[in-house]
Amino acid sequence: MNDIRRTVLWVIFGFSMVLLWDQWQISHGHKATFFQGQPAQVGASSAKPAQAAPDTSIPAGTVPVAAAAPATVPADAAPAKTGERFTVSTDVLKLRFDTQGGTLVGSEFMRYADNADKSKSFVLLDDSKDRVYLAQSGVVSGTVPGAFPTHKTPMTASGARELKDGADELQLTFASADVGGITLVKTYTLKRGSYAVAVKHALTNTTGAPISPQLYLQLVRDGNKPAGESSFYSTFTGPAVYTDALKYQKIEFSDIKKKNAEYQKQSPNGYIAMVQHYFASAWVLPEGMERTISLDAVDIGSTLPDCCYRAAMVAPLAAIAPGATETINATFFVGPQEEKILEALTPGLELVKDYGWLTILAKPLYWLLDQLHGVIQNWGWSIVALVLLLKIAFYWLNAKAYASMAKMKAVNPKIMEMRERLKDNPQQMQQEMMRIYREEKVNPMGGCFPIMVQIPVFIALYWVLLSSVEMRNAPWMGWIHDLSAPDPYYILPVIMTLTTMLQTALNPAPPDPLQAKMMWFMPLAFSVMFFFFPSGLVVYWITNNILSIAQQWLINVRMGVPPQFNLPSFK
Repeated sequence: MNDIRRTVLWVIFGFSMVLLWDQWQISHGHKATFFQGQPAQVGASSAKPAQAAPDTSIPAGTVPVAAAAPATVPADAAPAKTGERFTVSTDVLKLRFDTQGGTLVGSEFMRYADNADKSKSFVLLDDSKDRVYLAQSGVVSGTVPGAFPTHKTPMTASGARELKDGADELQLTFASADVGGITLVKTYTLKRGSYAVAVKHALTNTTGAPISPQLYLQLVRDGNKPAGESSFYSTFTGPAVYTDALKYQKIEFSDIKKKNAEYQKQSPNGYIAMVQHYFASAWVLPEGMERTISLDAVDIGSTLPDCCYRAAMVAPLAAIAPGATETINATFFVGPQEEKILEALTPGLELVKDYGWLTILAKPLYWLLDQLHGVIQNWGWSIVALVLLLKIAFYWLNAKAYASMAKMKAVNPKIMEMRERLKDNPQQMQQEMMRIYREEKVNPMGGCFPIMVQIPVFIALYWVLLSSVEMRNAPWMGWIHDLSAPDPYYILPVIMTLTTMLQTALNPAPPDPLQAKMMWFMPLAFSVMFFFFPSGLVVYWITNNILSIAQQWLINVRMGVPPQFNLPSFK
């Protein structure tokens, strides 16, 4: 009976790991590794394939408005040559602008180094041979046909190019000529220490009749993964939509291309974003302002593979009287996924830092980790301290599990002797085994439940460490200069493997030889992956292993069961 239970337990454990890995892949924007079902077909959306011919009624990359008021743009709004490009700097940001449409075509983060070259700042927005990632805005027509200033319209730039010492903000203005009876003035306000840019759009009606335009904000990006992403763990790259009604919705590039994307298309609130590991960009409109949200594939003439995809919001404006000016304030965020910064900008923006389905556990774990870092001032030692606190919190659960294991180890010689004596009579063997368990008051499953209870907590902590940009380029000690990168000398993974083997050896050996071999094979196979995992994750696992070994050893000694190593036999 015990053998059957153990076999069932291993099957459940193995299958659970497979399901967990599959769901983790899906939640991070990848296809399932093992159970790749066909995506459900939904109704036609606003997406169009990248290979489709561009809509000649709008410039490539300009978002269409609602069907009831189709946007039309005259031929002179067709794609033009790139305008003048220049850089604007603050203490944390370098933004590169194009006078064609006042478009954002580049961003660098002064406090975050590039993955490949630590002497350079990390680049997110880009318009180069290797990457297309742009932030655009403009005006399209509503009930009145005609061309208005778009992100293809030449504009005149004025304002500061660098944040001066002692100044808290700088303003940069782009002004268009009269296009279709409207002039558009964009004013970007950058503040010291902030990754949020206030973008004011001032639309002036220069005609003698009311005009009802629509403002669009969009992000355009190629569908390629960030350079240097590990093949041993996966993070989501792609657009995201947030609304109060449906909350955070991630959409895969592949679903957009196949027209399978499902998201809320009309909302009076929320944002659109482009998300990748550690960093994100987002357009935010004021609460209560109606907007149409669309995701589609566009052909902008780039030579990059899988280019490009667009996430857009279109907001219909009230009729602008002759000579009047309508002003719409939006916010553009481009920066690291730091929870405190994101939470302060708009509701739900912190969700671009994706913890998966265990967010309810991950957020308080991150908060505790951040509080520990405030005291310790080292992320590596903060991880060690957090795992120590978790082990203290779960001490009594672990004690029950290890006490059950110690009892199992104490009766194991009787079980082995009985199995050898009754090996030709399986039915009597099972009866005798159950008798021994009853007499010794041993529950073969007693060590499983306390450990299973803790698994969600440690999975949530895994996602916290994997998702937190604070780990990026954060040193720990000695040779570990970046907790988000693998150990360059593989010292930590070797230690992790040794502690895993020691922990396995301290557990009672299953009576069945096949199960005994599986108990060694599974942890060792799992340890191999850690040679390619970020150092911060390995530090967390090593700490957990060492504390578990210490507690298990202590409980065995207290129960009078001398600790011994049950080495496997692979004959």
